[in-house]
Amino acid sequence: MGEQTLFSAGDAEEPDLERTGGLRVSADPMFSTALRIQLDATSWVDYVQGWLAGDDELMSLLMREADWEQRSRWMYTRTVEEPRLTAEFPAIADAPHPVLGYLAETLAAHYERPYTRLWMNWYRDHDDGTGWHADRPANKLAEAIIPVLSLGATRRFLIRPESGGPSRSLVVHGGDLVVMGGRCQKDYQHMVPKQKQPAGARLSLNFSGPIEAA
Repeated sequence: MGEQTLFSAGDAEEPDLERTGGLRVSADPMFSTALRIQLDATSWVDYVQGWLAGDDELMSLLMREADWEQRSRWMYTRTVEEPRLTAEFPAIADAPHPVLGYLAETLAAHYERPYTRLWMNWYRDHDDGTGWHADRPANKLAEAIIPVLSLGATRRFLIRPESGGPSRSLVVHGGDLVVMGGRCQKDYQHMVPKQKQPAGARLSLNFSGPIEAA
């Protein structure tokens, strides 16, 4: 798998309090620390360390004010609770927090596509996680670019071919951005595994756009 640095490191910008609704957070519009991991000829991952400054403040806001749900799903012979909490904004434009629109606009400007929807997961501790999966409905498209912003505790993010086999592991910290692009959602799966080592809360913010835009 090839890796290349996309940009040279730059200084973090001062928060634009008008765009962030007064929240002291700042996303790097130049993606200065981006590292592209080429999974194969048609699939790639951008790993952007420290993309968001002030992630603790954003995490506290979302933990307080988002409408978090404990969801369940049918597995084999019974219904089980998902090992995480979930909240979503089907239309970021209608979200009550201007900061979410600011993040979506910064991502859209860089990747040259609209991000109109937001799906958030709250991993309460090391006992929460997800199994191998691809994101829906992005996995129905020929190609997609799906950014995932991490807030809070450090966790592992794994990605492997859809058919199985060895996985690639990224250690993702609060403020880091992982962007899955190309045919990643069709040809690969990803997960955040549970772990024995204690860990605090982590939020993931998954941005997507209208299906016809990808």
